[in-house]
Amino acid sequence: MKISIIIPIFNEEENLAKLIPSIFKKSKGDLEVIVVDAGSTDKSILIAKSLGAKVLLSQRKSRAAQMNLGAKSATGGIFYFVHADTIIHTDFEKDIIQAVREGINAGCYRYRFDSQKILLKMNAWFTRFNGILAGGGDQTLFIEKNVFESLSGFDEYYTIMEDFEFVGRIKKRYNFRVLPKSIVVSARKYDTNSWLKVQLANLTVFSLYYFKKPPDTLKSVYTKMLKYR
Repeated sequence: MKISIIIPIFNEEENLAKLIPSIFKKSKGDLEVIVVDAGSTDKSILIAKSLGAKVLLSQRKSRAAQMNLGAKSATGGIFYFVHADTIIHTDFEKDIIQAVREGINAGCYRYRFDSQKILLKMNAWFTRFNGILAGGGDQTLFIEKNVFESLSGFDEYYTIMEDFEFVGRIKKRYNFRVLPKSIVVSARKYDTNSWLKVQLANLTVFSLYYFKKPPDTLKSVYTKMLKYR
């Protein structure tokens, strides 16, 4: 059962240099890595190609559009969407294939941060629950190809919160599971800002999302509240 790993990026040369080799090292089966770039100005494309990934160029700087483009090119029966600043679990192939064979159509992992800060450990603890907040992009997302296509993929109307919107649609029709293992995600957003600032930004955007405010409004608010690196 072939897995296609799809990674949307913008200026992620350092993370790709670590992530792509680790994927191939952990893989024991049939696998492809697809990197979808949205106009990077660093060496992301060159690095991705040199490490064996297939590189696609997106006309839109939007994770939803980038991930859909990657899915159109993917040849695997399972898609696995991964952020560039993530360290995926060593057992990802075995875990995902086993879940699919058990009738789980889509799912994600718990996560922990690459930080020992207590507040971040508290945040990460809650990712074990399959509740309303489960399925954010940091948790990665695996999904059967036919299920992805039946749902028409990510809704490109969403320039932010595209992952939560998609997982919400998945759960209405298919079996979704949070796998009982943890991947590692970057704490760079918290390091650049602060735990409190990120929590306030997340709360604000979630509230606007559930009140059905336009995605561009959400994105504008979020980017004004937080700094990125």
